[in-house]
Amino acid sequence: MSRLLRRQIPALCVAVGIAAAAVSAQAPAGRGQGTGGAAGRGAAAQAAPVVPAEPLSALAPENLARARPKAPFDLTGNWFITGGVPGGGWLFGRTPAVLPKLTPSAQKHFDAYAAAVKDGKVYRDDIGKCWPAGMPIIMTRVWPIAMIQLPTAIYMISEFMNSLRVIYLDGRQHTDPDVVVRTFNGESIGRWEGDTLVVDTRHFTELDKHWVDQGIPASKDFRMIERYRLINNGNTLEGEWTLIDPQNWEGEWKGTRRWNRVTDHDIQEVECLPDLNEHLQSTSSKVHVN
Repeated sequence: MSRLLRRQIPALCVAVGIAAAAVSAQAPAGRGQGTGGAAGRGAAAQAAPVVPAEPLSALAPENLARARPKAPFDLTGNWFITGGVPGGGWLFGRTPAVLPKLTPSAQKHFDAYAAAVKDGKVYRDDIGKCWPAGMPIIMTRVWPIAMIQLPTAIYMISEFMNSLRVIYLDGRQHTDPDVVVRTFNGESIGRWEGDTLVVDTRHFTELDKHWVDQGIPASKDFRMIERYRLINNGNTLEGEWTLIDPQNWEGEWKGTRRWNRVTDHDIQEVECLPDLNEHLQSTSSKVHVN
């Protein structure tokens, strides 16, 4: 072996060792050899975030099968609003003794509605234009309501526009207001207090097409608290309502409504079709006040 070759072999070995060490140092975590690689993989697995399980649907078999106290009563059946209200309207009436003190912006709507009625016109009848009626009007219009009660929820279908409302009873909380999908019927969460069903409904639409009664708007801050009892041997549903909307009236607006159980009627499909509503005042430009 030549003297030059003997000198180059040690240098070559050193270079190869340095290169191998550099490659090993640059290897991604978890790709090491032997027990060091396994430890790397374990550490990575432990650092992974824990994703919470999706909540069960109200109709999930597992949710339905969970042990719960028996409900004090069952609302399954068809119900029809009963009794008139002083001064008309769809809620508790329109007399000074019944109405709350409206905010200035809401009072403008109420006054405009009264002026339109005096002139034989209608004011902002968005329901007649097929916008959803929403809560609470779907509960108070003179249309039957079908209710189906399960351990996890009560499904209400009003024949008026076939509007669907769900009251959840499975212990869930209200959705985070930053991510909730706001609707005309809101998000209803119920619970049992003795023989009373208490329902808290929030997260209503931000659209200016939602009304609690004729000429009285609802805002996104609208909230309803309902307390229901069955009376008259289970043939009458009584609801004590508390309505809150600081954008439109001061304090709490309270009232009581009742529904009778009906056994000779099933709800039918009812659609709102603007082209068939031409005979309604709300769809006539000559009498409709926007």
